[in-house]
Amino acid sequence: MRITGITTHVVGTPWRNLTYVVVHTDEGLTGVGETRMLGRTDALLGYLREAEANHIAGSDPFAVEDLVRRMKYGDYGRAGEIVMSGIAVVEMACWDIKGKALGVPVWQLLGGKVTDKVKAYANGWYTTERTPEAYHNAARAVVERGYRALKIDPFGTGHYELDQAATRYAVSLIEAVRDAIGPDAELMLEMHGRFSPATAVRLAHELAPFRPAWLEEPVPPENLKALEKVAAKVDMPVATGERVHDRIEFRELFESQAADIIQPDLGHIGGILEARKLAATAETHYVQIAPHNVGGSVLTAASLQLAACTPNFKILEHFNDFADAEIKKVVRGAPEVVDGYFAVSHAPGLGVELDVDAAAEFPQQQARFDLWAEGWERRKPK
Repeated sequence: MRITGITTHVVGTPWRNLTYVVVHTDEGLTGVGETRMLGRTDALLGYLREAEANHIAGSDPFAVEDLVRRMKYGDYGRAGEIVMSGIAVVEMACWDIKGKALGVPVWQLLGGKVTDKVKAYANGWYTTERTPEAYHNAARAVVERGYRALKIDPFGTGHYELDQAATRYAVSLIEAVRDAIGPDAELMLEMHGRFSPATAVRLAHELAPFRPAWLEEPVPPENLKALEKVAAKVDMPVATGERVHDRIEFRELFESQAADIIQPDLGHIGGILEARKLAATAETHYVQIAPHNVGGSVLTAASLQLAACTPNFKILEHFNDFADAEIKKVVRGAPEVVDGYFAVSHAPGLGVELDVDAAAEFPQQQARFDLWAEGWERRKPK
């Protein structure tokens, strides 16, 4: 079997474009992969056009390791977010083809399953007025839908510092959310890399009474020493990693022991097997994995293949019940959350199919997501 080519399909919303890649073979089998780029969709499409000619066409879709190696190193320049995302969508599609050809789910090819269900946490649910009452109502709707976990960034446009008035307001939002979801639901506290170490530590202490399940990306991701400083001074798990695009770059993070949970995005880190290798390394450091998952249903399905066969998998992020829920219709067999969990699929490959006609109903947009703009949390950029 050989790859004859790829087709790309961009599903657009005002704040995110989702790029789907279908890999075609000379035996008629196809596979699908997905990633979400922020402001770089056209750059990704351009890279994929070059990579199709240089690396992808003519390749054996079963030889995943070889194709990834050639795409990552065969152009000599160092692979960053765009290249690693291009690798990821093609790699996922190859696993999809391989699973279909052999009649088994991808997790069966990666060691077999260790669980029958995967806990989900909700994100994208607080696209409403930024008040305690509105957040209370929105959070209650999340748990009424069956979720046992949810995530929130309550810090507005905070950057490096947060004054006392803004701090009190953020606390009031978290207090309202905790009241709405009760004492047992997990509440993930997102900082989006906003703060200096001192501010992050102060805010963590202010919010500790509400028992956050983790403190996510408290400082910008480039400086591990800053993250170490925070981790040494807070009494809650620290999570990070969505903006690291090569598993090798996690080495220093593991050595520092500054993170308890890593959050690679399968759509940016080279795909399913690269993430599985990273999870295995994390396991040797007693670190859990909870992938960043801001894509659509194909990326969710790929992340669930990883979850099914990974002993140190903690939980999976999910946007698509709340933000742009209508885009779920572009994928047949889209994974659904029931009573707070995804069921592990036993369908061959990824267990999903892209509906190209439905995807065409959501053309590419000039999607924008600016965390420093007022009202960013509504995900409706002007």
